[in-house]
Amino acid sequence: MSDFGSAKALTDFAVRAVDGAKAVEAPFHHIEFDQFFPPDFYQRIIETLPEASDYRPMSGRAKENDLADGTPTRVKIDLFPEYTRYLPPDKRAVWDVVGRVLCSSELQAAFVRRMAPGLQRRFGVDYDKVGLFPIPVLTRDIAGYHIDPHPDTHWKGITVLIYLPRDASVAHIGTVLHKEAADGRLERAGKGQFLPNSGFAFAVDKDTWHSVDPVGPEVTTRDLIILQYFVDSGLQRILRNRGKRLGNLLLNSLRHVAKPSRQKARS
Repeated sequence: MSDFGSAKALTDFAVRAVDGAKAVEAPFHHIEFDQFFPPDFYQRIIETLPEASDYRPMSGRAKENDLADGTPTRVKIDLFPEYTRYLPPDKRAVWDVVGRVLCSSELQAAFVRRMAPGLQRRFGVDYDKVGLFPIPVLTRDIAGYHIDPHPDTHWKGITVLIYLPRDASVAHIGTVLHKEAADGRLERAGKGQFLPNSGFAFAVDKDTWHSVDPVGPEVTTRDLIILQYFVDSGLQRILRNRGKRLGNLLLNSLRHVAKPSRQKARS
């Protein structure tokens, strides 16, 4: 890696990307950024994307998109050390530092600064005192994946999407934004481009409607990082956030215990 290989240097770079991101007010306040990671480090990210077998299926709404044979169309790896430790050493070195950058207090503070209008509208003037719990997830979508318009659950405070394509050839599969018409219907209000090292972020509220059009067969994989800051104020939310991480840790550990058995059975 280059001089940008340290978590501190990468965090500083990402913070500058967030601070310098373009603010857009319609259809709801959000920011659009590019060059989230240094270009040379972004190339390392692309070169070290995990193998399909390293991911596990998403739960919840994503399971509705499973193919007829049961193949999930969206899979994930949580970017915490307890997950990335199962990757090969060269990949683990990259994804461990990515996870640390995404969980850093400096990056969180930058997103809170830029999301101030949306956070204040939802939480009031003391929005910056609301606790947040970062959960960074590397996701992979394949042909057949889609998600209908939704505003994200109230458990979340900020949603960040960082696109990870190899080039600009699938720019058409970005996230779609929606607005509510006067009669209550949802109208398409814009579509982001799925470009390398780019993305956007918004403060979650009841009107932050967004979706993903069906991913077509021309797409091999739709790779992105979803960084979600869960509201972490109040005992219920604090216990839920840490319980969610612990539960995912146990599921992932059991999966990796079972993997050698499955491989042995096939041999």
